[in-house]
Formats: sequence, structure tokens, C-alpha cells
Amino acid sequence: MTDVTGAPADVLHTLFHSDQGGHEQVVLCQDRASGLKAVIALHSTALGPALGGTRFYPYASEAEAVADALNLARGMSYKNAMAGLDHGGGKAVIIGDPELIKTEELLLAYGRFVASLGGRYVTACDVGTYVADMDVVARECRWTTGRSPENGGAGDSSVLTAFGVFQGMRASAQHLWGDPTLRGRKVGVAGVGKVGHHLVDHLRADGAEVVITDVRADSVRRILDQHPTGVTAVADTEALIRTEGLDIYAPCALGGALDDTTVPALTARVVCGAANNQLAHPGVEKDLADRGILYAPDYVVNAGGVIQVADELHGFDFDRCKTKAAKIFDTTLAIFARAKEDGIPPAAAADRIAEQRMAEARSH
Repeated sequence: MTDVTGAPADVLHTLFHSDQGGHEQVVLCQDRASGLKAVIALHSTALGPALGGTRFYPYASEAEAVADALNLARGMSYKNAMAGLDHGGGKAVIIGDPELIKTEELLLAYGRFVASLGGRYVTACDVGTYVADMDVVARECRWTTGRSPENGGAGDSSVLTAFGVFQGMRASAQHLWGDPTLRGRKVGVAGVGKVGHHLVDHLRADGAEVVITDVRADSVRRILDQHPTGVTAVADTEALIRTEGLDIYAPCALGGALDDTTVPALTARVVCGAANNQLAHPGVEKDLADRGILYAPDYVVNAGGVIQVADELHGFDFDRCKTKAAKIFDTTLAIFARAKEDGIPPAAAADRIAEQRMAEARSH
């Protein structure tokens, strides 16, 4: 069954009728001259303009792209609320392989669509988009962050994303083992690209033993060259999650890393990583809790990047951002305390705190 646009009706059902919906606005964008097809989803502007990155990805279908935009936008509402930002949640996806179709004309066309929203949506980098791309988008749209320092931006947000995930790991260690150090712990990092390679640097500096994997052999080689001791590589994520003696598992690639297959196989006591939407479906957080695995909610610990790009709107100051990102340690501990107090998994506790902040904003 399809709707009037030809899109599967379940997308509209998600938007208007499901718990995963409730979005304020979804914009379908097309510029045939440049080949642009994009979806901009605004989940909430209760706390302020929606803020979230632009993902450039070769989706298998337009319906899959819309579904991803909806999920990611909703996640951004919660992430921004938990990060203490005066921003709601939004996300955009550009459909296609960035290696094949990304052009200046396409990015400029995309910038015009974002600008047409009049500041309701502020964009930034995500999977498949980079600082140089945001510089191009910004030529058509002043509501663009994640730009280069030469163009008044903050540059690469993955630096503080990794720092925030590291703070989440320290909080997890404090909660579980009574000490915030990762010295002597074995940490598995799946995905050592933009964020993952910075995370490995923090872990090694703190004395952790690190096991890595990545679909790109050159990314793995770069880490092994940078860290000739204390880092080993395994063939794939399947091997990583089954690694003997693993203390912490850090999913740092695409979402859905925790599902009915991976959770029973995990050897780690903690899951804390940079990837968005790590829980493949509702109920996975309970499966983790039932196995005694502590889950640091993804949108809480990976908020360092969004803290950075939000600051760019006010004249970027790295030290101010790093101080805010360091508070992810305290926020994560507060979530674990709330989860224990309410007798619920940490993911549910984080949702409750975020929803409370959004509800209070709407009532004013």
C-alpha cells in the first residue's frame, strides 16, 4: 500500500500515529538539475531551533531514507535536551553515494532548501559530509555549523564527540568498578574513522588496552601505525564482540549495532560508543540489563559534537565547549542513578529526563 506520493504508507503511519513519530515537519527536497534528493525532518523545536547534521548515504530506497531521517531527528531532540542545549532536534539525509554524486551544485541546492526553513533547522556534518561541504552549504544558508575555522566555524566536531564518549566511559567505570580510570581495561572499538580514531587516542593515553575493527583496511592500518603497542585488530565486529576479556564495547560506526544477535554474544560488561541509534529496536535495552551489561545511552555520551556545533552559532570557543562536553561524565552518572532509583534501564531513564525538559519548555 502506498500514499499519494507513492511512498509506503508505513512511513506516514510512523510519522502521525506511532510512538516513534510526533515530528513537527518533514520536508522532501528535490533539485533535478544537480541530482539532489533530500529529506529534512524536524522532530521538535520546543527548546529552540532544531539542530542536527546532514547525512549523505546511498539508501536502498527513498522510504528507508525517510525512516532514517525520522529516527535520527527524534534522537537529536533527546540528545540536545540531555546536553542542556537550547535546541530542538532535526536531521537531514541526502540520498545517494557521496563518492559518486556529491558536487558543489548539489550542496548549494541543498543549502537553499535549508535556508527556506528560515532558521527552524540548523545543519552540520554527519556521515558522508565534511567541514568543506558545510563551507559550501553556508554560501546559501547562514544556519550552517561545522564550518572550517577560516570561514568562522569550529572545524571538525569529531574531536569533542570522542572526548564526550570517553567521559561516558569514565562514568561507566566509576559506576561499575568504583574508579573512573580505564587503565588496565580492555576496550573494543568498532569503527575507527572520524570519531573512533580520536577515541583510541584517549583510551591509550589513559592506559587502556584497545581492540579495533573497521570495514576500511586503511583506517585500521592508520591506528596500528599510530599505536604500535597496546592496540590489536580483529577481522570484523562479530569477532570484536566475542573478544575474551573485553570490558567495554564501543560501537562507533552506523546505528543498530545492538540487536537480538549481538547482545547475547557480547563479552563486555559495558556498552558505550559514538554511533547513533545503537539499539536496533525497543526492548534491546532490557535485554542488555537482563544480561548485567551497563548501557551508556548513545545520544548522551556522543553529544560532544553537537555541543561544539551549537557553540559555533555564538562565536566558537573550544575551551568553553570542552568544559561543557566534560559534563557528560556527570550527566551519565546521573542517568545511572536515576535508572537504579526508578528500577529501569539507563536508556529509559535518559528518555524520561529528556522528555521532562522538553515538556517543561512546551508548558512555558
